[in-house]
Formats: sequence, C-alpha cells, structure tokens
Amino acid sequence: MIHAVPAAHRIAEEAFAREFPQATVWNVLDDRLLEDARHAGGLTGPLRRRMLRLIGHVMDGGAQALLLTCSSYGEVVDTARTLWKVPALKSDEAMFKAALAGPYLRIAVVASTPPAVPAAVAQLEALIPALRPDRPLDLVTALSEEAAAADDPESVARHLADALYAAGGTDADAVLLAQYSLTPARDALADLVGVPVLDGAGAAARELRGLLSPGEQPVAPAATVAS
Repeated sequence: MIHAVPAAHRIAEEAFAREFPQATVWNVLDDRLLEDARHAGGLTGPLRRRMLRLIGHVMDGGAQALLLTCSSYGEVVDTARTLWKVPALKSDEAMFKAALAGPYLRIAVVASTPPAVPAAVAQLEALIPALRPDRPLDLVTALSEEAAAADDPESVARHLADALYAAGGTDADAVLLAQYSLTPARDALADLVGVPVLDGAGAAARELRGLLSPGEQPVAPAATVAS
C-alpha cells in the first residue's frame, strides 16, 4: 500500500486486518505527495514519475498486489497497470464499483481536501459506461476543509454533513467518502444524513482478497501506497 498521508496507513491497516487478515501488508509513505500536488495545482510530470518510482520500488520488492490509497494520484495506477502485471487498485475503485452496482440514483461524494473531489469524480464517471450504461445517476459533490482540521470523528461528520446541506446533497441515496482519512467519521455521518455511507478501504481489502485467492496459496506482501 502506498500512502500520502499517515492517517491512511492506519485506516488501511485496520481494513485489511478485518477483511483480509491473511495478507502481509507492506506500507510505503511519502507524506509530501499531497502537499506538493496542492502547491503545483495538480499532478505534474515530476509528481507522476515520483509515484511511479515508489510503485517500482514495491514491485521490485515482490509485491503481489498494489493499493494506492491517495485518490489524487489514482490516474498513475492506469500507467502502472501497463508496466506491471499484478492487481493494482486505485484508492476508491472498489467502493465506486459497489456504489454503481447498488440501487442508488443520487450519490454524494464528500471530501476534506480540494484535490480529492475532481479525482474521485473522474474515477467514478470513468466506470459508469461499463458498469451502469443504462441506469441514470445524479452526482453531487461536497467539500469541507473544516473537516480536515477537526480533531474527532463526530466533528468531522458534522462538518461533512454541513457541506452536504450547502451543496444540496441531503437527498442523496448514498454518500461516498473520497478519502481514507475520513473513514473514522463514517458511522457518525451515516447517523446524521440517514443514508448509507461507503468507504474505500474496506471495499479495496475485500476486492484484493478475492483477486489474490488467499485460500489457495500463501499470500505475499500486498503493497499499499498512501498519500
């Protein structure tokens, strides 16, 4: 797993311990990736190459799967899939697949950092033609930078709920968390908005468990890259 923020490391570890305990998890952290992308106004060529070097590092180390936990760098996974023939997941890809397969007609995507919003929407919209071509989907986004500064899950949930109200997302059928760091607020946010709230870490762990078929053979490290 490759991470860009330390909080994603802990959250992903907890999800794998719960959903895929057979996996040996290898965490790689570059805690400047997200801040440098903010300062650059988005992903630049040097930042993409930096992430690819991290991915190459874990692949050279024998990783049998990759999870990139930072949604802002998700597009780099598309390049990685052409270079390495192992399962490679974007942070929220499994969550988006689950949401599109569900009965939801109006989905809200919430985030606490600006780069996460367009990155999440781009991933979700890219999956729609293949997974949901004939069913309508209304998408609303909400950003609360106050949530990033909150120091407990209940406060984070309140800020996210306020952002949803301001964005007109209160009638959504489901809410998707665009960042792993928001996962601790999932249950409190669900209580506030009264609809299912989906998180990416657990969905990713379940998908990789299925892809690696741990019941048939021992599982080598699954690399998580956090951002």
